[in-house]
Amino acid sequence: MSDLLDGPAETAAGLAVYGAAAVDAAGATSTRDALVRSGVPGMLAEKDPTIWGPEAEQEAKIRLGWVDTHRRSRELLPQLAELTTELGDLDHVVLAGMGGSSLAPEVIARTLGRPLTVLDTTDPGQVRAALADRLERTVVVVASKSGSTVETDSHRRAYWQAFLDAGMTEAEAGRHFVIVTDPGSPLEATATEMGAHVVLADPEVGGRFAALTAFGLVPSALAGVEVAELVDEAEALAESFGRDTDNPGLALGAALGAAATLGRDKVALVDDGTGIEGLGDWAEQLIAESTGKSGVGILPVVVESPDSPGATGDDVLTVSYGGSLPAGAVPGGGTQAQVAVNGPLGAHFLTWEYATAMAGAVLGIDPFNQPNVTESKENTNRILAAGPVTESPSFTEGSIEVYAPAGVPGELVGVLRWLLDGIADGGYLAVMAYLDRFADADAAGLRALLAGASGRPVTFGWGPRFLHSTGQYHKGGPQVGSFLQVTGAVTEDLPVPGKPYTFGGLQAAQAAGDREALAGRERPLLRLHLTDRAAGVAQLLDAARRLRA
Repeated sequence: MSDLLDGPAETAAGLAVYGAAAVDAAGATSTRDALVRSGVPGMLAEKDPTIWGPEAEQEAKIRLGWVDTHRRSRELLPQLAELTTELGDLDHVVLAGMGGSSLAPEVIARTLGRPLTVLDTTDPGQVRAALADRLERTVVVVASKSGSTVETDSHRRAYWQAFLDAGMTEAEAGRHFVIVTDPGSPLEATATEMGAHVVLADPEVGGRFAALTAFGLVPSALAGVEVAELVDEAEALAESFGRDTDNPGLALGAALGAAATLGRDKVALVDDGTGIEGLGDWAEQLIAESTGKSGVGILPVVVESPDSPGATGDDVLTVSYGGSLPAGAVPGGGTQAQVAVNGPLGAHFLTWEYATAMAGAVLGIDPFNQPNVTESKENTNRILAAGPVTESPSFTEGSIEVYAPAGVPGELVGVLRWLLDGIADGGYLAVMAYLDRFADADAAGLRALLAGASGRPVTFGWGPRFLHSTGQYHKGGPQVGSFLQVTGAVTEDLPVPGKPYTFGGLQAAQAAGDREALAGRERPLLRLHLTDRAAGVAQLLDAARRLRA
């Protein structure tokens, strides 16, 4: 049995956190004891908005509904049962959402083995493939808190037009939509005009904390998940919130905060293989967007397997997660994890939310705002209005156009080595792929290859999905990032109905807008454009492998 499992665990409602006490004990003083002395656990249980300081108080007042939203979510259950019955003939569920509106339902469906198509992209090939899949049997859940998210609005328009083109009347097309949004949002009014089903979400819960609101539960229920079990698991865990002991959320939050203040400000998220699928992607958004601001933050690094490069490091806190651990199992499946979190999924969601709020208190930031998210959006809108700026590549090698600063090596392996060598002490590399995450899935292999070649933490994000996740950290967190953006040629574009641009144009504008935001911070940035996607991905992976030769 591992030393981690031999040590004390903090447990409640079937969820256990191992190793947190040892992380906290590494400091000169106990972070956890400081939180307890200040009464923070009880204050958070009572939804006290003063925990994060006067500057955060106004935002916290309207964003602490997640603490007990599971209770209000019970009121949704009859409506969800009725909706699931009414739409029982529509057995292909498509979720059009970004960030917190899509990541939690994806975890739920994957973990519980239910089919759910998540559409969180502007890549025309990926959108086109979704539109071609079982259209007559499709129900589209359009999920957006603000009701103005450009990606989900584009998806809604594309599906509406596809239903009409398939011969449906507007009334028939409206039946194929379920709109999840906040009360009073523009999308609520649009849903009424469409004749769509509407489920209103809890307005006092921010998107990344919304796993147990309508945003998480509606698509999951339509996909066949017994969502009442998730609510039960969360409610049982919530009883620990105000306690000074037997409080897993407090243990995890204190460990995350203590590690960050002691120099371990990256957290590697490792699936231990015991039944919780994809939680790292959801936790990545929660942690990065909540803590990455004002020049501080915790960088989550989702690794592919316990033995993947980047799972450990001098400035990395390694955290494994899963559903259960058999006797004698090693958390992380062999990785020397410092912390392990195991338990039912509903309890996981609430534990990580609580822990992230606690870590925010330790770091002295407001975990509920996202001050830098709009920057890339504004750049995108301006580029869409003005048209793309013509750029010339520094050089072309095979199927890859290279856009790099002057003076860098003039061949692909050399320019990749230049980028890796330039990662700052304590820094990281972010790979940002504006591609089709299914058709171009092999591109994700870059993360491990570049982590192995650099010896530094490397993240991987699909664009524009990551803009609603780590994008906040890239711009608001510690300015020690280096960035590799990968874009791809569009061979068959797709119009966005009712708009003067296409999905391909929108995708290109989003990539350019993000480049502009990063370049303005004078961070190392390399763009690789694949003129032939399949050949370019293969060529890029080969070049990355040669970095270690």
